[in-house]
Amino acid sequence: MAGVAEPQNRQARPMPPPQSRGPPPPARPRSEPVDREKTCPLLLRVFTKVGGHHPQEDFAVRGKEPKDEVQIYTWKDATLRELTDLVKEVAPAARRRDAKLSFAFVYPDKNGHFVVRPVGMTHSHGNGRRMDDHQTLADLSFQIGDYLSVAII
Repeated sequence: MAGVAEPQNRQARPMPPPQSRGPPPPARPRSEPVDREKTCPLLLRVFTKVGGHHPQEDFAVRGKEPKDEVQIYTWKDATLRELTDLVKEVAPAARRRDAKLSFAFVYPDKNGHFVVRPVGMTHSHGNGRRMDDHQTLADLSFQIGDYLSVAII
């Protein structure tokens, strides 16, 4: 008969196996703690700006970086919370109760052009419970020589 659909014999599609609900995958391994008594600190050049990060063009010419620089001697196991507290000592805007600090690494790409890569955010008066508070520079793939841009929002 034309125009009448005849039922076809279809095989049922096999159902996928049920997903196991075991433990979550292991967290990314944390970096090794640094013995701060025996390890020389590194110089971290920090550039703060109220309202947002410095654009990458501000870092294009060596020696003409933004003027609002703070130099901090620290270690690769320093957390964003530690850095927040240090920035608050020198930047009055970061001391506001509602201030947020956005962190970004600034480094040259393979072509020599600077890249601003956001890596985390903290609250000025945080209680240490935010995930980013406990991130270390090493956890975030910081390399010695990178700059740190801190936007105070």
